[in-house]
Amino acid sequence: MNNEPLAAGSVVAVVVTRHRTDMLVDSLAALAKQTHPIAHLIVVDNGPDQPAREIVEACGLPATWLPSWNNLGGAGGFALGMLHALAMGAEWIWLGDDDGRAANETVLATLVDLAERRGLAAVSPTVADMDHPDRLAFAVRRGLTWHRSRAALAADSGHGADDELLPGVAALFNGALFRARTLDVIGVPDLRLFVRGDEVEMHRRLVRSCLPFGTSLRAAYLHPAGSEDDKPMLGGRLHARDPDDPVKRYYTYRNRGYLVSQPGMRKVGLLEVPRFAWYFLVTKRSPRQFVQWVRLVRQGRAERFHRA
Repeated sequence: MNNEPLAAGSVVAVVVTRHRTDMLVDSLAALAKQTHPIAHLIVVDNGPDQPAREIVEACGLPATWLPSWNNLGGAGGFALGMLHALAMGAEWIWLGDDDGRAANETVLATLVDLAERRGLAAVSPTVADMDHPDRLAFAVRRGLTWHRSRAALAADSGHGADDELLPGVAALFNGALFRARTLDVIGVPDLRLFVRGDEVEMHRRLVRSCLPFGTSLRAAYLHPAGSEDDKPMLGGRLHARDPDDPVKRYYTYRNRGYLVSQPGMRKVGLLEVPRFAWYFLVTKRSPRQFVQWVRLVRQGRAERFHRA
């Protein structure tokens, strides 16, 4: 790898992967087709026992394969890749997961143009359902309204006379573009969170920094829909995040306990107890699971970040 610093304005893409080479192929192919040049690609491989090196080296971009024999999770993987990009002298850092991809070849160009024109510290594309691109992969709340389609989100933003940017909202690990100097202010993802909540914690820091950021309504990033963990309660008027997988459940509740104890999220934390008490005790009628939820939330508040 060339040890000279990158040219001014350079974009470095960072992707984290583990044992999903079939998805990674599509993700990297979408990066290679971008009309805006990518100076370098960094792929952090959390599963080098099933290496993705050949796919990375064949993607058509100048690339670095960074294997980690210690599974760093999404948080640690992005932290390692972002720090590597900063060390290379990147001016922009573009993040992506291995199970998602840019919707077309102009996504990066759209994000760079919007960030430069409006002085944004970070900007995310709209994250769309890979199987149904007119729908959102993750529901977005605006006030008391949850939006599940791209049209509804755009219409809501249009009420504020801005048809290209949804300010103050971003999906940071699914196609978000960061200025390098933004990371001087907010830092990189917290390795301790491993999975679940790491993106929310970065978003919290970005909000508290008062730096301008948002979601581009004219660029899309395709990702599998992520609503299977959200279980309905009160006739579907509210939802509680309750993963079926016990490992995901462990990290979800423990990390949430840490998050809602942090500045900027403590008011949200006050609402968590009655909501989950109702969900577990009334909707599921499972006192045992409510006790488990309380234990894991307290563990997160106490910053006991043991692996599951």
